[in-house]
Amino acid sequence: QLQLVESGGGLVQPGGSLRLSCAASGFTLDYYAIGWFRQAPGKEREGVSCISVSDASTYHADSVKGRFTISRDNAKNTVYLQMNSLKPEDTAIYYCAGEFTRAPCTVFDFRYDYWGQGTQVTVSS
Repeated sequence: QLQLVESGGGLVQPGGSLRLSCAASGFTLDYYAIGWFRQAPGKEREGVSCISVSDASTYHADSVKGRFTISRDNAKNTVYLQMNSLKPEDTAIYYCAGEFTRAPCTVFDFRYDYWGQGTQVTVSS
């Protein structure tokens, strides 16, 4: 069974940090661009970051640029999202998704083939 599983979410104070993990089972991430998306209550899903396969190039939305960093460890079949300087507006369920492609990654969610179940991130004092 092909699965992506997110972990690392939780409650953190403003200004704090969390590292989310996206682990694949049943397939290798070597051939998949990985995106991180988030959805806050009452809001549309937003593309946050993505990382490509071929050159590990990355994209970060303006709302998180300079605070979030996406990386991949193919040996561990895992992609990470390091989130620093967290703000209350970062509160959301965070999802990772995989697209089978060697093209540069995007945050167009309709392009993604596999999705994880999500992990809750809450930024509050």
